[in-house]
Amino acid sequence: MRRVVVAAGCIFLLSCVYIKAEECYAEQTSVAIACDTVDYTKGLSVWFDTPNDLSGKEIWTVNNGNSGSNPDFAWEQRSFPIGNGSFGGNILGSVETERITLNEKSLWKGGPNVPGGARYYWDANKEGYKVLDQIRHSFIQFSGINSVATELTRNNFNGKCGYEPDSEESFRFGSFTTMGEFHIDTGIAESEISDYRRILSLDSALVVVQFNAGGDCFYRKFFSSYPDSIMIYRFECTRPGRQNLTFRYVANPQASGSVEADGTTGIVYNGRLDSNGMQFVIRVRAVAESGTVTVENGAIKVIGADNVTFYVAGDTDYKMNYNPDFNDDRAYVGVDPVMTTQNNLDFALAKGYDAVYNAHRADYSALFDRVKIDLNESKLVSDIPTDMRLSNYRNGISDHYLEELYFQFGRYLLIASSRAGNLPANLQGLWHNNVEGPWRVDYHNNINLQMNYWPACPANLSECQTPLIEYIRTLVKPGERTAKAYYGPDTRGWTTSVSSNIFGFTSPLSSRDMSWNFSFVAGPWLATHVWEYYDYTRDEDFLRTTGYELIKGSAEFAVNHLWYKPDGSYAAAPSTSPEHGPVDQGATFAHAVVREILLDAIEASKILNVDASEREEWQEVLNKLMPYKIGRYGQLMEWSADIDDPKDKHRHVNHLFGLHPGRTISPITTPELSTASRIVLEKRGDGATGWSMGWKLNQWARLHDGNHAYLLFQNLLKNGTADNLWDMHPPFQIDGNFGGTAGIIEMLMQSHMGFIHLLPALPDKWASGDVIGLCARGNFEVDIHWEKEELVKAVIRSGSGGMCSIRYKDSMVNFDTKAGKSYSLIYDNSLFRILEN
Repeated sequence: MRRVVVAAGCIFLLSCVYIKAEECYAEQTSVAIACDTVDYTKGLSVWFDTPNDLSGKEIWTVNNGNSGSNPDFAWEQRSFPIGNGSFGGNILGSVETERITLNEKSLWKGGPNVPGGARYYWDANKEGYKVLDQIRHSFIQFSGINSVATELTRNNFNGKCGYEPDSEESFRFGSFTTMGEFHIDTGIAESEISDYRRILSLDSALVVVQFNAGGDCFYRKFFSSYPDSIMIYRFECTRPGRQNLTFRYVANPQASGSVEADGTTGIVYNGRLDSNGMQFVIRVRAVAESGTVTVENGAIKVIGADNVTFYVAGDTDYKMNYNPDFNDDRAYVGVDPVMTTQNNLDFALAKGYDAVYNAHRADYSALFDRVKIDLNESKLVSDIPTDMRLSNYRNGISDHYLEELYFQFGRYLLIASSRAGNLPANLQGLWHNNVEGPWRVDYHNNINLQMNYWPACPANLSECQTPLIEYIRTLVKPGERTAKAYYGPDTRGWTTSVSSNIFGFTSPLSSRDMSWNFSFVAGPWLATHVWEYYDYTRDEDFLRTTGYELIKGSAEFAVNHLWYKPDGSYAAAPSTSPEHGPVDQGATFAHAVVREILLDAIEASKILNVDASEREEWQEVLNKLMPYKIGRYGQLMEWSADIDDPKDKHRHVNHLFGLHPGRTISPITTPELSTASRIVLEKRGDGATGWSMGWKLNQWARLHDGNHAYLLFQNLLKNGTADNLWDMHPPFQIDGNFGGTAGIIEMLMQSHMGFIHLLPALPDKWASGDVIGLCARGNFEVDIHWEKEELVKAVIRSGSGGMCSIRYKDSMVNFDTKAGKSYSLIYDNSLFRILEN
């Protein structure tokens, strides 16, 4: 007779009926079988109830990724990303064979170690400055935009380095590339399972795959730990002895190496990329509870185990270099991945699974839990998979939980792809599944990299912005050479162009298409993020030791690259509006970026009380810079001539830079320019690529039009979002996720105009709500509570002390704060009441 003792909460099979219980005891085995009672679909979670197939496995055998689309549908639309800022992967959740794609953010082809060496790699600039006077003279001769300036710019302001892998015999720009895949055979057929769930818990940065098979509960848990630099895959079952697994590694096919046994329970791959000899190492160790573990023919085999934990370490030999030797082939080589992976693995093994997971959870929660958002007291209207929830939303069913989930998913992605000590998030964060990728999965500096970091500080993740600043530092020395090559030997400061890699590349590419391959204000735009970091944190030591020199060098270039025209004004000539339109003598976008970096430099020099003479120069140039212009149909003009097409639906809205992310256009301070900006957005329309809708969302919020901003947010979710909530350009680009998260913050709070503006673009659909933990410039942390479309209460926590200015609608209040103190602001009938907590 089979006797079972049951208490509430666990799942087991008895006569084909599932019963919930806390603990289950089966006389048959005399061993306790404890089911995981945590429902990971609750809280903030993205989840599916159907497994992925394996059709995209080793996708490079079908398509190498060098195209504008990703042929691996399951990876792009239905996988879940995990990451610790540098080392990550995607969990596919197939049943019979678990498939995991691997990435290490520094695994790049190209660089100075390609055949031809450093001198070949760094010989990427042309001497464009030699025709600069001719270009500028042509603007006078032909009274503006002309073919002479266009051809001279096309032929001399491009570079020598190709952007396509087949454009050079030795491709030096390179690309981000996959670290390969893991395939874990389970011996369980998909036809034999029920109750399948694949879940990404944003609350714990944990992916869970769970299902029932043969009367037992199976669980797989995946996370990537920042504190321990390790990835963990854990396979559990409620019945002992059910884990029979074969773990295989499939290497990047454009690398040389082999899989070897690493002790008796692990494997190691030590390889080098064919492109540049970059060394990378992957180690895996299996720890089984009972059963046996062996290594056979490069695979780990587990037989008859209760639970199995795979510890995975990966690294490359890449080192970040702020002062590269332009004659050194190995300028970016400096890490021993054999040693780092061994040390990381040994340390994690000594700690054990529970300790590693607890450290991971504590580290992640310390960042993620800072911000809470509740829109209309949203609840789970129905507990359904995310793809169904998104489908309903596309069909017009309101779902504020999905909107909150999207917001927090952006914060999750930033934590997972950008942590201190690592490279910044690239076009796809840190995730890719192929040997090549769209736009080399690079660092695009004409909006995409910048957009990645729009939410960092306001979403209370300033620590996640430090990789961007460290990366900018790597561009300075090469960027000084680029500045001199194109604007003259006496040009001060540094800049970069549209596309960058991890090897200090700052040159324009070889394409003669100046609509996209010309943007020398990309460097100043990046440098504005250095000021943003200071403005949010008010870390004066950072500004003095690191930030100011980056800002100053960028401002110096901005001034030196301008043309002092015969009429006494300054203009960016030549210049373009990125990915759109002609070569111009003063594109609005370029001037808006120059305004922003000069304002930043002036303010920074005042704070540090340095460079008074430079400050005067910056102010003089700012005063004489060509002003914004309003065109024939009331639009903010994109170029120096009124050639804007009112029927143009182009995705880029570069000329609105001053509205967002800049601060020189505002409904409060420049109402006419704001109206002109509105006309631009109305004419361009509300449809676009994913990231473009994210940008327009922010711009409508800056115009204080909450309902239109909300429309753009809805369009982003409906038309620019994959089932796993990744942004779709298409293909997948992560910038749209970050732009969307930043846009939600802009709707609820803005602080770019010198005061904290509460609920500046609140849509009607968010009539009531709470947000906790947003950050404002001045090092303030802000909570907001509103009801019936009216502010009720705000709490301000002051990190640095000083004056705090609050605006709500037309009401303003100013009050002095003390560092470490918090203040409650009660709003009633246009009046604020302030209480020190």
